[in-house]
Amino acid sequence: MTKKNKVKKYKLKTHKATSKRFRVTGSGKVVRTKGGKSHLRRHTPKRTKREFTRLQPVEGKKISQTVRRLAPYLDRYKANPNARTGQTKK
Repeated sequence: MTKKNKVKKYKLKTHKATSKRFRVTGSGKVVRTKGGKSHLRRHTPKRTKREFTRLQPVEGKKISQTVRRLAPYLDRYKANPNARTGQTKK
């Protein structure tokens, strides 16, 4: 008797730069942060600096599709970091 060979499903590699730059919200939107936050902001108005902290939704269907292709597990682990280990918050 021989065992039936199971078909292996391959793991997809995540593009690390994409996973660091984008997040997926609970509703499934892809969001990003704004650039220009690190330095040379001394003469920038406070209102503009405040806008840097907000997450911007990604405009364009094709760009969000590209992000999801590069980081296929982004929506699984970013929104719920405890889902990976199966732990629950106490």
